[in-house]
Amino acid sequence: MTTSPTRSAATALLCWLTVLLEGYDLVALGATIPTLLKTHYLGFTAAGATAVATVSLVGVAVGAAGLGPLTDRFGRRSMLIGSVLLFSLFTLLTPFSPNVAVFGVLRFAAGLGLGACMPVALTVMAENLPARRRASASTFTMTGYHVGAVLTSILALVVAEDWHVLFYGGGAVGLLVVPLMWWRLPESAAYLAAKQEPEAERLRLRDLLGPRFRRVSIAVWTGSFMGLLLVYGLNTWLPQLMRSAGYPISTSIALLLVLNVGAVIGLVLAGTIADRRGIRPIARIWFGAGAVLLALLSLRIGNSVLLNALVLLTGVFVFSAQVLIYGYVTQVFPARARGTALGLTSAVGRLGSIVGPFITGALVTAGVAYPWGFWFFALVAALGLAAVLLLGGRSETVSGSEAAALPS
Repeated sequence: MTTSPTRSAATALLCWLTVLLEGYDLVALGATIPTLLKTHYLGFTAAGATAVATVSLVGVAVGAAGLGPLTDRFGRRSMLIGSVLLFSLFTLLTPFSPNVAVFGVLRFAAGLGLGACMPVALTVMAENLPARRRASASTFTMTGYHVGAVLTSILALVVAEDWHVLFYGGGAVGLLVVPLMWWRLPESAAYLAAKQEPEAERLRLRDLLGPRFRRVSIAVWTGSFMGLLLVYGLNTWLPQLMRSAGYPISTSIALLLVLNVGAVIGLVLAGTIADRRGIRPIARIWFGAGAVLLALLSLRIGNSVLLNALVLLTGVFVFSAQVLIYGYVTQVFPARARGTALGLTSAVGRLGSIVGPFITGALVTAGVAYPWGFWFFALVAALGLAAVLLLGGRSETVSGSEAAALPS
């Protein structure tokens, strides 16, 4: 079965827009919190804002773990559309919260939908392309995350303290995407083929820790945890780490932009190379290089060109290392278990996204963020490398019926 270029392009764009919503949402909340605290909106305090931010990430983790398996039972198309709809509706309702508690509940509910969006979108993208291009399918789709973050940053500067606009905008964009998905998003041919296999009984969650998948499941969950710990920890605390190292405020903030520019470059580069050389060896190189570069950032660098180049390279290797894990999951797990596997991999990674900012924040509070923050991140990258090293042997291949259903 072949897929027309127009249909493939439409599917890729819709999946990319879905991941863009997550990048948008993360920055939207981050940009809103200072205003909520400054105006004491609904009686917001620092503790309340921290609780809301945490419960949002918990919702995303629960959504990834809970809704992922449903995609293997009910299909990719309906779950992706439903997830975007759920996120959009509760995002639109957030500004109408009567108190902090309801604000947190709505953020949790929006997180449930958002948590399912990324793993399902990555699954759809992977199954929309031949198996040999699944690394670049994952990395290309994840560039939407960083684009969404940049766009929200710009919008936040424009709207200033009128933070409601950020939530109205995110919800409205999501609601506009839903009918486009209903019209243009096809069901995965690989999923339909797997449903037709006589032996294709649905795998349960515990099967992922059975003899066949135990080693790879533990390895990709660990790699995802370490990878997202780095992504969220660095995005949250890099400016403060640089300030602790003695760099000016303007330099510290500019380096965060440099880091994310490197992330986009790294996503494109990692996917392209991994499609040619294999995901496992490239993921090992990426995590290993990330560990070295993070350790080097613990050194006080006086040359601005060298400093920017080092931070750029750190973004290139660190941020895309974790996305290669997603590409490996879509390649090694059969279609009937792919949504479950990717959802759980994303969910465990979300725990890392909570732990990373928390530990780094504790180091900042203790006054030892520099150089211990960078040494901590270097250790995390090394642990990510150790996890990828567990992925030994040859990758499993898709079944014959799934291969026949993939686009050529």
